[in-house]
Amino acid sequence: MTKKIKYSYNQKKITCYSFEIIKSVIFVFAIVSIIFTFFIRDANVVGNSMYETLHDNDKVFLTSFNYTPKSGDIVAVNAENMIEKRIIKRVIATEGQTLDIDYATGKVYVDGVMLEEDYISSFTKKPENEYKFPYVIPENYIFVMGDNRGISLDSRDANIGLVPCDDVIGKAQFVFYPFDRIKYLY
Repeated sequence: MTKKIKYSYNQKKITCYSFEIIKSVIFVFAIVSIIFTFFIRDANVVGNSMYETLHDNDKVFLTSFNYTPKSGDIVAVNAENMIEKRIIKRVIATEGQTLDIDYATGKVYVDGVMLEEDYISSFTKKPENEYKFPYVIPENYIFVMGDNRGISLDSRDANIGLVPCDDVIGKAQFVFYPFDRIKYLY
């Protein structure tokens, strides 16, 4: 003889609520996964080439959906085909712009206009194997430099060179860790 198990109204209610909670958690996880796959990414800052704007071991959120690099933006770049790692640098010039760097004064000019660079933390030094300036940035490329120009390995050096726009992972929007350094990057 088989026994029939009777569920009380409260047990049915608890079971329904449990399934609703599980469905909600799965839905939220799916949405968060989609957001972090296609719209927002995170990146770790390695080294001091962006000092004082970014410090070694800072963690930043990047946005990449429908993003086109603009002068002044801080971007993460996939430089694995150049130096086998990702780098975070500032966009100095984009396609079609004429770039000139006066190493005697440390001044940078884009389309003949000197950039106001209050974010740099050291003198712009001349790399050993540099590009010849003035230089017109070709289509679908950008020129990037770190804010700590004395130590930054960036587009000034032929080992990095011009960065294809396809290698830009995204724009750094804000520092989210360490917590005492949380800030928006404009």
